[in-house]
Amino acid sequence: MNEFEKNVQSKNNDVVDSIKGFAFSFIFFVLIFTIGVVISVIGS
Repeated sequence: MNEFEKNVQSKNNDVVDSIKGFAFSFIFFVLIFTIGVVISVIGS
């Protein structure tokens, strides 16, 4: 067995981490989109 498999630094599930990463990036881009829409509506 690999030495790194015995001494794992993080026992978190990878699915949870990938869902968090997707959610944070999705919220970030939605926030940028809404800011752009608000600026566009105010400008017109």
